[in-house]
Amino acid sequence: MKTTSRCRTLLSVSLNFFALFFSITAFITNYWCVGTQRVAKPKCSKLRTHQCIDYGVNETDPNKVVYSWETGDDRFLFRQFHTGIWFSCEENIDDESERCRSFIDLAPASEKGMLWLSLVSEMLYIVLLLVGFSLMCLELVHSSNVIDGLKLNAFAAVFTVLSGSLLGMVAHVMYTQVFQVTVSLGPPDWRPYNWDYGWSFCMAWASFTCCMGASVTTLNSYTKTVIEFRHKRKTFEQSIREEHAREAFGYFRERSLHSISKSVEVYSSQTPKSGRKTPIPADSLDLSDIAGSLGEDQC
Repeated sequence: MKTTSRCRTLLSVSLNFFALFFSITAFITNYWCVGTQRVAKPKCSKLRTHQCIDYGVNETDPNKVVYSWETGDDRFLFRQFHTGIWFSCEENIDDESERCRSFIDLAPASEKGMLWLSLVSEMLYIVLLLVGFSLMCLELVHSSNVIDGLKLNAFAAVFTVLSGSLLGMVAHVMYTQVFQVTVSLGPPDWRPYNWDYGWSFCMAWASFTCCMGASVTTLNSYTKTVIEFRHKRKTFEQSIREEHAREAFGYFRERSLHSISKSVEVYSSQTPKSGRKTPIPADSLDLSDIAGSLGEDQC
């Protein structure tokens, strides 16, 4: 029982650790959503001669105007961007660096309240995961005491379920909704041309999956431990009752044998050794008593 319970506890601790690691990594990274943005090509200059549109005048003949035959998507540049909970970063078309802006400032005013609620839920999700992980580690330390282990197991299961089902999933869904609204109503210079979910978003949902797996494993361990504990207690009580019944049966058996042997001894002491009946003297007989008893029998 102890080995099986310890293995279940180690599995719960491992799943909770991965959930905590994935959630922290997703929370501090900016790759929840990735994609491309379409921006107009800048005007060509002496410093920039490619990926640009030349609207200038021919240097050899100033009277001749140079026309650009680029149309459609050829007039635009497609730069990569990635967005997280905190920041949104996109490529800088002037150099190879990145320009980052606060995603809270990019979100529409109608969605900022939901975005802040998502941020608070993510932080509480991480805190409850940390509390559940600490309780599971304490359970490993107090594995010799069944009662303390059951209490820690129950609290760890409650914190893990609350963090996963009530906070983690809600926070992820709220952020997804805010981002989709920002794509439609956000600043024109930021709106993506196409986008998809990134690896940070996948890690966030992997954290939720590990969290729910840890909570299910913890509840399963708690239930099995309680059932095994009750079964052992029932078996112990039944064995005690059977032992008391055997002791009572042996006690009454000895008492009955002792009383029977004592009665035999008393009877044998009153019976003559010759085995013949002792004659009764005639003087001791009362004939009136005999006649009275016979009359009663006839009536």
